[in-house]
Amino acid sequence: MVGPYPLNKQEADDFLSHHGATLGNNKAMIAALTALVLFQAANTLTPEESKAGWRLLFDGKSTAGWKNFKSDTIRPGWQVKDGVLTSVDPNNAGDIVTKDKFEWFELTLDYNLTKGGNSGVLFHVADNGGATWHSGPEVQLYDHWVAEGVETSGFLYQLYPSKVDAAKPAGEWNKLRLMIAPDKCFTEINGQRYYEFVLGSDDYKSRIAKSKFKEFPNFGTLGKGSIAIQGDHGVVSFRNMKIRELKK
Repeated sequence: MVGPYPLNKQEADDFLSHHGATLGNNKAMIAALTALVLFQAANTLTPEESKAGWRLLFDGKSTAGWKNFKSDTIRPGWQVKDGVLTSVDPNNAGDIVTKDKFEWFELTLDYNLTKGGNSGVLFHVADNGGATWHSGPEVQLYDHWVAEGVETSGFLYQLYPSKVDAAKPAGEWNKLRLMIAPDKCFTEINGQRYYEFVLGSDDYKSRIAKSKFKEFPNFGTLGKGSIAIQGDHGVVSFRNMKIRELKK
């Protein structure tokens, strides 16, 4: 196996190009067959995923199912091209939220940051409030440098840091997995677990009480809400956005 996830077309092409140039003919053929087995078109579901309850949050063609926070439409700073959703103009993009609300779920997506890019994925976001982050905890996405106090990609912003740093550099695709379940929540970047937490636990509440979010009574307490993506901190792209709702 090349990795824990199916390859998209570009990754399959890169895989074949590399192995075709470095291995003998027989091994190159094996590599080609392996890539074909692993290949899955972007923004699609396998029969197994559909059976397991997964659905797409992004169809690869439009912004259907999304809107700007406290709006019914999406601003032109968000664009869809070649199966990728991108905040091409952070000055005219803003945060977008799903029209559907989610309680317990598993979310996976691919993201790609430009140099110095900064974004975030938030959950349990309310329709009201001054901003998405007034209610929804944020998984940070950041083309960062490693330094004391820097909130790097994968951190639950101001709440749960990690010593793990599995994020790839700007310009490369990363895979985020976010699990929000009654017994345990966690975040993974590129298959590496960053931390675990329990919503509503004493530890969770104490971390909120020590953060800037203590000023917002709805923060991290709603139990159900939209998924949100920040779009005003830099150019960032997304694809393969999938969600599976979990039973209580």
